Amino acid sequence: MISFEAIFEQSTPNSPIVFILSPGSDPASDLMKLAERSGFGGNRLKFLAMGQGQEKVALQLLETAVARGQWLMLQNCHLLVKWLKDLEKSLERITKPHPDFRLWLTTDPTKGFPIGILQKSLKVVTEPPNGLKLNMRATYFKISHEMLEQCPHIAFKPLVYVLAFFHAVVQERRKFGKIGWNVYYDFNESDFQVCMEILNTYLTKAFQQRDPRIPWGSLKYLIGEVMYGGRAIDSFDRRILTTYMDEYLGDFIFDTFQPFHFFRNKEVDYKIPVGDVKDKFVEAIETLPLANTPEVFGLHSNAEIGYYTQAARDMWSHLLELQPQTGAGTFQQARYSHDQVSG
Repeated sequence: MISFEAIFEQSTPNSPIVFILSPGSDPASDLMKLAERSGFGGNRLKFLAMGQGQEKVALQLLETAVARGQWLMLQNCHLLVKWLKDLEKSLERITKPHPDFRLWLTTDPTKGFPIGILQKSLKVVTEPPNGLKLNMRATYFKISHEMLEQCPHIAFKPLVYVLAFFHAVVQERRKFGKIGWNVYYDFNESDFQVCMEILNTYLTKAFQQRDPRIPWGSLKYLIGEVMYGGRAIDSFDRRILTTYMDEYLGDFIFDTFQPFHFFRNKEVDYKIPVGDVKDKFVEAIETLPLANTPEVFGLHSNAEIGYYTQAARDMWSHLLELQPQTGAGTFQQARYSHDQVSG
C-alpha cells in the first residue's frame, strides 16, 4: 500500500508528483487526508479536473500556488496531453517557488506525456490491490478508528465489513473479463466511502428514533442501484448487483441460530467477524487466503482459466518488450514461441 507520508517526505517544490493511474485507483481522497494531517487543508489545497477549457485556469492556479505555498492537484492530465507542453514550460520558468508548494498530477498511462516533466518528477504508480484479502486490507487501512465509532448503532461495524466485502467482490469480478461483467466498470474507493456514509446516516437515524428495524430497502436501493448500480449500464450487470444486495443485506446476517456466511467450503469460511473494534476486523482479514477461487464471487470454477491464460500472455508480451532487439534471429524465435503460446 502506498504511503502518502513517504511520498511527501521525498518530494520538493521543484519536483512534481505524478500519479500514473490504473482502473479503480483514486489518490485524491488520500491526498486530502494527508493535507489535513500536514496542515494543508482548506484553502491550501486546490483541485482541478482537467478538460477542455481548463488550460488557463490551471496555469492561474499554478501561479498562485507557487507564490502562496499551496498544494495543487491537476487530475486526468492525459485528457490534455498537448497542453502539458505549456505546463512544462511554466514549470521551467519557476525559479524560487514557495518552500511549501507542491504540484500533484494524475494521469492514465499515455505515450504523449512530456519527458521533461517525467524526468524531474517523483513518479508513483497506483494499482488496485489484487485479490479479495488485499482489497479488504486496503479498504480497512483507510478506515480510521474514529470513522468506525461515529455511528452508535450496533449493526454499523458489521455492515461496514459487509460493504467492504461487497466492494472487494465487485472489483475482483473485473479480472474475469466478460464472465465477471459485461462492461468494465471503474468501481473505486469513492463508491465505498459514500456508501459507508449512507450506512452511518440511516443507522444513526434508526438509533436516535429507537427503531429496531434496519431500513434494508433504502440501503439496498442506494448502495446497489444508485451508487454501484449507477455505474452499471448493462441490464444483466445491474441484476448481478441486485442479487449481491439480496445475498449480503438483510436481517439474516444477524441470525444467531443460523450464522451467515458469504461463502464456505472445506478450505475457507468467509463470514462476518465477531468484534466491536477495528483491530478485530483487521485480524480476521489477515486470516483470509491470498488466492480466491471464482466460486467466492458466485462464478463457475472454470472462470479463472481465461484469466490465467490472459495473464500468461501479458507477462510473455512484457518480457518480449524487455528483450534487446539486437539479434533479429533470436527475437523472431521468441516471437514465434509467443505466438505458439497465444494460439
